[in-house]
Amino acid sequence: MDQSLLVKIFGHPATLFHSDSTVVDRWLWIKSKLPITRDGEALIDIGCGTGAFTIGSALRGYKALGLSWDDRNQRVAKERSEICKADMATFEVQDVRLLDEREDLYQSFNIAICIENIEHIINDRKLFKEVALCLKPGGRLLLTAPYYFQRPVTSSDRGPFRKITEDGGHVRRGYTEAMLVELCDDSNLLVENISYCTGFFSQKITALYRLISRIHPFLAWVVILPLRILPFVFDKAIEKIFKWPGLSICMEAYKPRFN
Repeated sequence: MDQSLLVKIFGHPATLFHSDSTVVDRWLWIKSKLPITRDGEALIDIGCGTGAFTIGSALRGYKALGLSWDDRNQRVAKERSEICKADMATFEVQDVRLLDEREDLYQSFNIAICIENIEHIINDRKLFKEVALCLKPGGRLLLTAPYYFQRPVTSSDRGPFRKITEDGGHVRRGYTEAMLVELCDDSNLLVENISYCTGFFSQKITALYRLISRIHPFLAWVVILPLRILPFVFDKAIEKIFKWPGLSICMEAYKPRFN
């Protein structure tokens, strides 16, 4: 099946439904922190995958640049941005571990988003510093990562984690609030707010998706499609009543305007 067929039919929302339910959860969080703009503000998406969040940001008025090391992902992202008429979305092949080689990006962006990326990077301290350098004074960072105290969706979320090589897998279990504050302090960023996303039903649907994907990803997509309504209806209540931890920790940070 043409992976962009649904995008041709339904536009940008379809880019959020090509995988498990966590993608929608993350976009809803980003969207709530990303007001529609007519000022042509610049946004950089660090580790953009196939571009769903870059495209969504461009459709909200941002000049959005998506970076990914994967050439195939960038081709898909460009195709989908054209289908969605997201004219302000652009994509470049770039290993985000080497942002220090891209001084042309320094102090160029009002917003940086980094979604489920830093857990793949051994030197997360260096990445944080480089992302902070890409922000203009007064810029904001929107970031999500696995929550250290999550209830693992599948056994692989318990490890073992990569210690030396970066091959696309997770190199650490996740992050606590203190760990993110520490990284921000080290990069001269101020933490504005920390929250969580992807609750009980979204986690269970994701586990089911991963299980059935071993047979075929399209079959998994079909099976979970009618279940996607459950997180919208129940997850907030379950989180509140049972204190169920989110799968991801979500952070908003600010780059001071004044030294």
